[in-house]
Amino acid sequence: MSRAEELLRSKGLRVTRPRLAVLDVLAAGGHLEVEEITRQVRERLDSVSTQAVYDVLGALSRAGLSRRIEPAGSPARFEARAGDNHHHVVCRGCGDIADIDCAVGSAPCLDPDTAHGFEVDEAEVTFWGLCPTCQARRRADV
Repeated sequence: MSRAEELLRSKGLRVTRPRLAVLDVLAAGGHLEVEEITRQVRERLDSVSTQAVYDVLGALSRAGLSRRIEPAGSPARFEARAGDNHHHVVCRGCGDIADIDCAVGSAPCLDPDTAHGFEVDEAEVTFWGLCPTCQARRRADV
């Protein structure tokens, strides 16, 4: 039994070819849009609909096997790194995204003044800036 099959079964999910293919794509790393995930899944399987990929990503996210992030002004992206309360930095120039581990303390890293009765278990922080490549382009344009 593969690691991906074990992961699915441990979360009570059926093992299907589309789920295995999506897990394989996500395991390669990155913060991928659904269109890119679908393209890569189609390279592994004969045929899969975009809706099937959305359904798989939803099931994996609900099970804690993937994470959906939505940087402002960008389509949703998915990654395999889930459940560890990490944050992201997004380049304003090219849209590249990188992971940032929790800055200080234990999850959720930040404590709100008031939680309005919510039990807070995670804080999602997005840092914005320019990646090294876009910084170099900006310097070259000056």
